[in-house]
Amino acid sequence: MHNPENSSKTKIIASTNVFQIEKIEKVGREDYPQLIEISLHLAKEYGRQAVLTKDTIQKYFNTEKSLPFIARYQDEIIGYIIGIPLEELRQESWAVNDENFGKYNTLYTYAFVIMEKYKSNGYARMLKRVYLSWSQKRSNIKYVTGHVVTGTSNVADKNMTIISRIDDWQGTKKSFEYYRRSFDIKDNIESINSPPLEITI
Repeated sequence: MHNPENSSKTKIIASTNVFQIEKIEKVGREDYPQLIEISLHLAKEYGRQAVLTKDTIQKYFNTEKSLPFIARYQDEIIGYIIGIPLEELRQESWAVNDENFGKYNTLYTYAFVIMEKYKSNGYARMLKRVYLSWSQKRSNIKYVTGHVVTGTSNVADKNMTIISRIDDWQGTKKSFEYYRRSFDIKDNIESINSPPLEITI
């Protein structure tokens, strides 16, 4: 008997013959294994806390507050990106210390990952571009923030500002920068096509 809890509910935002980007309305259990498998590759860069579990999928994908998208190639999930309100991270000191905390005008890019073998096809750029476009359309959202390995930010992008640096991010012994991307300045197409958070596996 078919269980509706097992099926994901999504809306196709962009597609080609073999590739599509979907906005998640609800992740069904049938897609949990693929999402968790992809997230395992984030542990090396971002630490074990970046690995998805059933609970974090429910928390970050299946809530109206978040902005999650997945990328599929021939029906296989090959990547995802999740934006969550900064205020959802109140347990993190760096989030609470953000000058915009409590203003509900900032989305934090919780995770962005795409499989290495699909990188050259431009799918990561497409996924990030859709995410930024939808972020900008959200009511009251003026900024997108996130963490990226030090030195990989696009410093030429006038919309980007490095807010702080953490020398040992989440026990990874790697230096990360906390950046803020503003929507107040007219978006530069080139900067959107060169996302600073692109992680490939």
